[in-house]
Parts: sequence; C-alpha cells; structure tokens
Amino acid sequence: MFLVNYSSSSEEEEEEVGPAGAGPRLRAEGAVGGAEVKSQQLPVPESVMGMFKELEEELDDGIKHDGRIRSFPHQRGNWSTLVYLEYYPEEELMELIDLLLTHLQVHKLPMARLAEFHISLSQTVVLRYHWINIFVESLKEKMSFFDRFYCVSDKVKIYINQEKTRTFLGLEVSAGSNYLLEVVNEVDKSMKEFNLKTYHKKPSFHISVAWCLGDATAELEKHQQELQAIVDRFEDSARILRMFADQVWCKTGNKIFSFPLR
Repeated sequence: MFLVNYSSSSEEEEEEVGPAGAGPRLRAEGAVGGAEVKSQQLPVPESVMGMFKELEEELDDGIKHDGRIRSFPHQRGNWSTLVYLEYYPEEELMELIDLLLTHLQVHKLPMARLAEFHISLSQTVVLRYHWINIFVESLKEKMSFFDRFYCVSDKVKIYINQEKTRTFLGLEVSAGSNYLLEVVNEVDKSMKEFNLKTYHKKPSFHISVAWCLGDATAELEKHQQELQAIVDRFEDSARILRMFADQVWCKTGNKIFSFPLR
C-alpha cells in the first residue's frame, strides 16, 4: 500500500476563489448632524459581477462529486495547486483499463475509471491567490533547463490518499524515475520559496487509472499479481504505457499553466 496526497475532491473543480470573489458592496454609513445613518446595501450590477467571474467560489457538494470531500477546508483566497505531467492515452489504454476493472468486478471490487491521467510532481498544496503569478514564474524559470524525456508506467500498484477516503489503482513508473526526481527537486525549490509542502522523500511516480471510495487496499492487493499479469500479457503494452514528457503542467484553482521542456 502506498500513501499519496490526492485531493479528496475532484481535481477538475474550479474550487478556489480570490480575495474579491464576492464583488464590491456599496454602503452609506456615518453620522449626519449627530444622527446615525442606517447602512444600505445596493444591488450590484451584473456587468460588475461579471468582472469577478474567474474568482467565483464553488461550494462543497458531496452528491456532485460522488461522495468525495476536500482534503482541506475551503477558505476564501486559497487555491488548490498541483504540478504534474499530462498523459495523453491511446485508445488501447482504455481497453487495458477495462480489462483490469472487469477482473476486479468479477471479484466484487468495483472501481471507476478516471477520465484524465497524469503523473504528479508535487503534493496538492494550498496557494494564496496573490502568490500565483510569482509561483508560476518561479516554476517557469526552473523548468526551462530540462530536456524532454520518456518514462514508462507498467507496474500495477495500489495507492490510498492520506485521509484514507479514496483508494486508487495505479501504474507505477518503471523507467524514467531518475528524470522525474530531477524535475521534482526543482519543483520542491519553488515550494520552499512559499513555505509549501515538498514532495514525498521516496516518491512512487505513477499514473492512477481507477478509484473507489474508502480503504480497499487490503482486498485489491490480493489481486495485484493477477492484474500485473493482465498488463504484461496485453498486446503492445510497452508502447501504450510509454509517456513522452515534453512539458510540465501546473493547475491552481481554475487556472492551468504549461512549461515546455527543451
């Protein structure tokens, strides 16, 4: 079992807000001739509210997110942030994942396939809204020195988030870890500049392909060798599980930034 710092809520959420998310309020307060003037809140024009659209807040809703919850409390001005490599799957990967999930379904271990795939290069951290541009510039500078590289994710592993609320079926990197560690070392430097958590000391780089609620690690690990055999036997698995890393990505709230490698 491997602990990973997955956000318990969907990483696709536009989940954080900036300091001005509520828009301006117009008030008339004070004293006139010694008499107090009562506060009056006027309606804010839609044209003004539209100026703050990108800072709008999305509240927690367990029903909308299949029962998932946040890893940390929502606070105005805090943005959930992750640095990662994007993996663009071929159709054959979906076929392989379906084979793995069908095998688990037979053993009454249902899991849901993820819609997007990536390799994390940081923990999920909380970034203040006014730090975003400076943080992005720091990452951009550090990533500019890296060349493009390949890595292969073909080892079945079971992961669980730190809150033990979600379990993941993953494919661990078997080739290319040294390159990933070099990138993570530079990402960690940017994290330290803002007193944010650095990555795990002994990371297990991987692509998560499916998940379920709760802690199902013990049951899933009983079938790990069988799942690995499915991967090993799958035609052309070496090709479809090979990732070409040509840029690093950073998602913070509803903003996404990319940093091309040389």
